[in-house]
Amino acid sequence: MNTGDSTSTGARHLAVLEGVLERITYANEENGYTVARVDTGRGAGDLLTVVGALLGAQVGESLRMEGRWGSHPQYGKQFTVENYTTVLPATVQGIRRYLGSGLVKGIGPVFADRITQHFGLDTLTIIEEEPKRLIEVPGLGPKRTKKIADAWEEQKAIKEVMLFLQTVEVSTSIAVRIYKKYGDASISVVKNQPYRLAADVWGIGFLTADKIAQSVGIPHDSPERVKAGLQYALSQSADQGHCYLPEEKLIADAVKLLQVDTGLVIECLAELAAPAEDDGDPGGVREPGVVREKVPAPDGGDPVTAVYLVPFHRAELSLSGQLLRLLRTDEDRMPAFRDVAWDKALAWLKGRTGADLAPEQEEAVRLALTEKVAVLTGGPGCGKSFTVRSIVELARAKRAKVVLAAPTGRAAKRLAELTGADASTVHRLLELKPGGDAAYDRDRPLDADLVVVDEASMLDLLLANKLVKAVPPGAHLLFVGDVDQLPSVGAGEVLRDLLADGSPIPAVRLTRVFRQAQQSGVVTNAHRINSGQHPVTDGMKDFFLFVEDDTEEAGRLTVDVAARRIPAKFGLDPRRDVQVLAPMHRGPAGAGTLNGLLQQAITPARPDLPEKRFGGRVFRVGDKVTQIRNNYDKGANGVFNGTVGVVTALDPVDQRLTVLTDEDEEVPYEFDELDELAHAYAVTIHRSQGSEYPAVVIPVTTGAWMMLQRNLIYTAVTRAKKLVVLVGSRKAIGQAVRTVSAGRRCTALDFRLSPRVLDA
Repeated sequence: MNTGDSTSTGARHLAVLEGVLERITYANEENGYTVARVDTGRGAGDLLTVVGALLGAQVGESLRMEGRWGSHPQYGKQFTVENYTTVLPATVQGIRRYLGSGLVKGIGPVFADRITQHFGLDTLTIIEEEPKRLIEVPGLGPKRTKKIADAWEEQKAIKEVMLFLQTVEVSTSIAVRIYKKYGDASISVVKNQPYRLAADVWGIGFLTADKIAQSVGIPHDSPERVKAGLQYALSQSADQGHCYLPEEKLIADAVKLLQVDTGLVIECLAELAAPAEDDGDPGGVREPGVVREKVPAPDGGDPVTAVYLVPFHRAELSLSGQLLRLLRTDEDRMPAFRDVAWDKALAWLKGRTGADLAPEQEEAVRLALTEKVAVLTGGPGCGKSFTVRSIVELARAKRAKVVLAAPTGRAAKRLAELTGADASTVHRLLELKPGGDAAYDRDRPLDADLVVVDEASMLDLLLANKLVKAVPPGAHLLFVGDVDQLPSVGAGEVLRDLLADGSPIPAVRLTRVFRQAQQSGVVTNAHRINSGQHPVTDGMKDFFLFVEDDTEEAGRLTVDVAARRIPAKFGLDPRRDVQVLAPMHRGPAGAGTLNGLLQQAITPARPDLPEKRFGGRVFRVGDKVTQIRNNYDKGANGVFNGTVGVVTALDPVDQRLTVLTDEDEEVPYEFDELDELAHAYAVTIHRSQGSEYPAVVIPVTTGAWMMLQRNLIYTAVTRAKKLVVLVGSRKAIGQAVRTVSAGRRCTALDFRLSPRVLDA
C-alpha cells in the first residue's frame, strides 16, 4: 500500500503515502493539527508517525496522503501531511477493520465481522447502494439496519463539508455542527453567508467566521463584515458580564478588531441601530441589530450612549417593568400576613425550630411575608439559611403555596434539605423548552404564593427576566444571596442592582456572625478576606495553608492534597467530596492542567474500560465532568453551563457517552458533542458559584496574578462546608485579599428601577 514516489503538483513535488489510520495520538480541535500512527501495510506491525492537516480523518480509514518526509529528533522518521483523501479499503480484512473501528455509528467489531462474512468484498457497496439488505445479516434487525444506513449517509455528507472546510482549518467538531445546523445547505451557507455561522453555530465565533469569509472572497471592508464585527464585540462584552457597551468603547474595540476606518464603523453602527424595511414584507420593518440609549455611566460619571444587543435591552426593560409591577400591585396572595400578630407567630415559630430569631432575621421574615418583592443578603454564618427556613415555615403554616428555586442543581438540593420542601433549578421550574422559551411566563404564570430564589448572586439578566415574568401578580418574591460573591457568569449584576442606592426593592443585610459559626475557620476567614484581612491559618482545624512559591510545584502539590492527603486524613471521597477551585483556566496551576493530573490520579486509564479521546481530552467512565454551554435541546429542560455530573457509560459502537448530572438526570452525549463537556476535577472559581462542597482546595499562585481579587477568593472559600486548603504563596494571597474588583459591569437595571434625570 505504501508508495514513496513523488507526484508533481506544480512546483511543489509532494510525496504520496497510503495507509490505514490506526490511532490518533494527539488532535488539536482548534486547528485540526493531528499526530497519528498509520499502518502502511509493510507488515511486522510497523506503524509510521504522520503529522499535520488530518482534520476529520477517522481511525480505520484508508488514507491517501500528500506531504513531505522528515525526521523528528525524538520520534524518528515521520510524514508531514499537507492534504489527504479517503480511499475505501479493498480487502475483506481492511473492510472489516474499517467498519469495526467505531467509524460508523451502530457497527462495532462484532457486527463488522458478521457483515463482512455475509457480503465479503461487496460490503461497502451494499451499505452504500442497498442498505436494506443488511437485514440479511444475523442479529441485524430493521431498527439497527436503518441506523447504520442513516449514519453512513450523514458521515458521507459531513465528510464533504469537512473537505471543503479543510482549507480554512475548521475543526472536525465544528464541521459536524455546521452540517447538523444546515444539512445539505451547509456548503452554500459557508460560501455565501459565512457570518451567519457566528450567530447560528455554537463554537464558531466571529474570528473563525471571518477566516472563512476571507477564504471565500468577502472583502475586508465589506459592511457585512463590519456589522458582524460590531455584534461580535458586543457579544464578547456580554461574555464578560456587560449588558451593553458605551458607544465610544464599542467603536474603538471594533476598529481594533476589524482594522478598518473609524468612519466605516460609525456608518455601519448607525445602519445596525436603524430599523430597516423587511425584504419579505413590503411596508413591514425588521428589528434593528442593536439598540442605542442614553444611560448613567457605570462609574457614576457623565451619562453615556449605551449600545445593546437587542435581547439584553429587551430583558432589562422587561425585568425592571415586571419587578415594579409585582412590587406595586394591590393584589396579595398572602393577605393573612397584613395584620398577623407577630408576637404569637414568632412564638409559634420558636416552638417549631427551637431557636429565637435575631432582630435583623426577624425583620427579614416580616419583609418577605408582607412585601411583594424583597432581598435577603449576608455572608456565611449570619443565619441566611435559618431565616429562609423560618419564612417558609410561617408561609406554609398559613397554607401558602411555596415554590423554591436556585440557579444550580446543587444549590436547589441544599435548599430542599434546609426547608424540607421540594426545590428545583430555575430552568426546571420554568420548564424551558428547546430554543430557550419557558413553559411558564406572564401569560401562564406559576401557581405560587411565595417564590424563594436562593444563590441569587448567580442570576444573570436573561434568566432573572424569564423567572420574574413567571411570578403571578400578588405573589411574594424573595431573592436570597451573598452580594459580595462574584457576579453571575452570564451578563448582568442583578442582585447588586436590586440592592443599589435608591432601589425601591426592600432589603435586609444580615451582618451578625452567630457564635456557633465563629468556631469555624472557614466562616471566620471568609469574613476576614471580605474585610481585606489576611486569613488566619495557624491552629485551625478546618483551614490550612501549604506554602509553595513555585507555580508549577504548587500545581503538583494541589493535586497531591486533593487526591491523596485530604482523603487519607479526613476520609473524604476525592471525586465526590473534594473540589479544586482555580482562579484561572490556563497555566501550570490552572484548572486545565490540574484536570489532567487529577484525572490520572483519580480515574486512571484501565485496559478493561473503554475511553474516548476528543481533541486534547480523554473521557472515561467515572470522570467528573461539567457542561460548558447552555444547551436547551438536551435533557428534560435543557442542560446548562456549569451543570456537573459523572460519566456513567461510554459506548464506542453507538458513539455515545452518558452523564448522570447533579440533578440525577441521565443525559446522553453523542461523541461529536463532546466539546460541550470539560473535566471538572478542577474548575475555575467562576464555575463553582452556587455549589457547595465538603472540602475545597484553592491554588493561589503568582501565575494567576491578574485574576487575584478579593471577591474571587471570598467566593472560593465560601464554597466549602467543612474544609479549606490554600496552596501557594503568601504574596499571591496578600494580592488577592488587597485587590478590590475593578469597576462595575455595564448594566442599567438599577437606573430603570429608580430612574434619575439624565443630562442631555
